[in-house]
Amino acid sequence: MKILVIDGCHRKGNTWKITQKAMEEIKEFFPDVTYEEIVLIKENLPFCQGCSSCFRVGHDKCPHGEIMCRILEKIDQAEGVIVCSSTFNWRETGILKNLFDHLCFMLHRPYFYKGKALVITTTGGTGGKKSAKSISSSLYGIGFNRCYNASFATYSWNDYKPSARDIEKVSRKAARFAKDVKSKKLHSPSYMQLIPYNIMRGMGQHYTSKSEYPTEDGHWWSSEKRGEYAYFPQVKLPFYKRWFGQLFYVLGKWLGGMKFMQVSYKKAR
Repeated sequence: MKILVIDGCHRKGNTWKITQKAMEEIKEFFPDVTYEEIVLIKENLPFCQGCSSCFRVGHDKCPHGEIMCRILEKIDQAEGVIVCSSTFNWRETGILKNLFDHLCFMLHRPYFYKGKALVITTTGGTGGKKSAKSISSSLYGIGFNRCYNASFATYSWNDYKPSARDIEKVSRKAARFAKDVKSKKLHSPSYMQLIPYNIMRGMGQHYTSKSEYPTEDGHWWSSEKRGEYAYFPQVKLPFYKRWFGQLFYVLGKWLGGMKFMQVSYKKAR
């Protein structure tokens, strides 16, 4: 089992201590597990410029595409992902937020349908749960199938010693995450995941190669393996969720045809 650890922290402090406990717990259950780590601060990923290249012509045309394509390849190759971050102002760190900014195109065309993540956050006081929710929301948005959140109040600048209670908590979450990864089960998406997926599927029909403003979104959603399904075809949906998704697909297609909703990507001078 191959797990990718995305370290959104600037230093190996409190967050890394509890993350190591999670990694040790997984190793206890699955001795064959291997870890690969991405330390985001060392990737030197510049700030997203908002140039829209990823939306218009593809993420590989991003000004920082070399770095991003390498990170995306590692996520794609991993069987599971651990994302750890300290909490800054009730949210994830800026360097982790910057990664998600670069992944905004996947909110239009989600990809990681097999993805499962363990999200670990720490805070010196409050806000840890909110930062974990922020991270998992971004992961669900880009297609992740299931996220397990674990947040911890460390009450220490850099001298946190995980308590027995914290160790039990992270061990429990880590075990659930690892067993789910090993099972390879693909869980049925929530209704809140089906809504944006199908609205974008519908709106994407107006940006195909035959439209006035063709984009990568249109190319993506006009593919037969995506355009005809209410969710990733590899994930089974009960009939009522297929109908629910189809309803929002029709809504998205209608909205995409409205003049005021048309996105030209023309920049003001």
